[in-house]
Amino acid sequence: MGKALIIGAGGVASVVVHKCCQNHEVFEEICIASRTKSKCDALKEKLDGGKTIIHTAQVDADNTQEVIDLIESFKPDLVINVALPYQDLTIMDACLATGVDYLDTANYEPKDTAKFEYKWQWEYKERFEQAGITAVLGCGFDPGVTGVFSAYAQKHYFDEIHYLDILDANAGDHGYPFATNFNPEINIREITAKGSYIENGNWVETEPLEIKKVYEFPEIGEKDMYLLHHEELESLALNLNGIKRIRFFMTFSQKYITHLNVLENVGMTSIEPIEYNGQQIQPLQFLKAVLPDPASLGPRTKGKTNIGCIMQGVKDGEPRNYYVYNVCDHEECYKEVGSQAISYTTGVPAMIGAMMVLTGKWKKPGVFNVEEFDPDPFMDALNKWGLPWQETFNPTLVD
Repeated sequence: MGKALIIGAGGVASVVVHKCCQNHEVFEEICIASRTKSKCDALKEKLDGGKTIIHTAQVDADNTQEVIDLIESFKPDLVINVALPYQDLTIMDACLATGVDYLDTANYEPKDTAKFEYKWQWEYKERFEQAGITAVLGCGFDPGVTGVFSAYAQKHYFDEIHYLDILDANAGDHGYPFATNFNPEINIREITAKGSYIENGNWVETEPLEIKKVYEFPEIGEKDMYLLHHEELESLALNLNGIKRIRFFMTFSQKYITHLNVLENVGMTSIEPIEYNGQQIQPLQFLKAVLPDPASLGPRTKGKTNIGCIMQGVKDGEPRNYYVYNVCDHEECYKEVGSQAISYTTGVPAMIGAMMVLTGKWKKPGVFNVEEFDPDPFMDALNKWGLPWQETFNPTLVD
């Protein structure tokens, strides 16, 4: 069916590679490329011998010309970007230069500002249209599946969705006093930034972790969750009918919050460079170096995640409440692909989105967020490829 170039070799990339190899009828050939080629070679060694042909390559994804050269030598049908969010634009530029479709899991974030939003990537819309190629933005779980969940609800259950709460709960325990489940730099930048939500078409800003709610999650129980800024709010506000308010909540234990507060108070979460021994270093990058590598958490992590969307709106003039979610088991994920559920819930949707593009189901010129495509084939694929979803009507709403 097709060839995919996968840029990145971290925890999420590893899941994408595993799932592409499982789905060999669509992914006949893949190339894994990263700054550190040995990581790509290790993945290839683990999975070689199956029906998907695997290549590896070294690439600096900050360098558009290097990405162009790699695309021209491998000639993929699609580039799956699971590198760092800082590299989205250089990879999109390379796709434009070579006429190849593009997909990522997280929106662009400038290195020197803790700010993530879609405006930089949306500016590519006309150029992708003119080139006749597709860019799919934010095809992980949140953003990603949460957008597909919302589009599915809008298509089948609502005339208008008035209120949407996205809830991301991780009840996994890795045994460390403090560690982050994905790239510490990205993770801590997100959490220490100001929170925000959209109400009546306007952004409402909150202090970091100011708004806390307690919620009873199916299969994992009662958890503390905090309102964060999250990028999918921005696109869903534009693409859902009748929306009045969208919020995003993520769970954190008190132990995690205490550690984070201490690190922040002593300046370790700052992205402002300081001079140390004659060198400029970012405290947050140093912290990343001393914290456990998220990829190492897999064999230690027990418990489950629960990520979903609660919606309130109307259908045929009648009020309706709806909750759609996925529960994922860290140990089961590790058994299957050698990664914990945080990487799994991001990597599986990236493979499914890539499959949607390669099979023509999500193929149109331009730059799109996932909720702008038909959700039905993606929802079917979630059940088939390891992220089965459940739905309930009249759920308990977040107060």
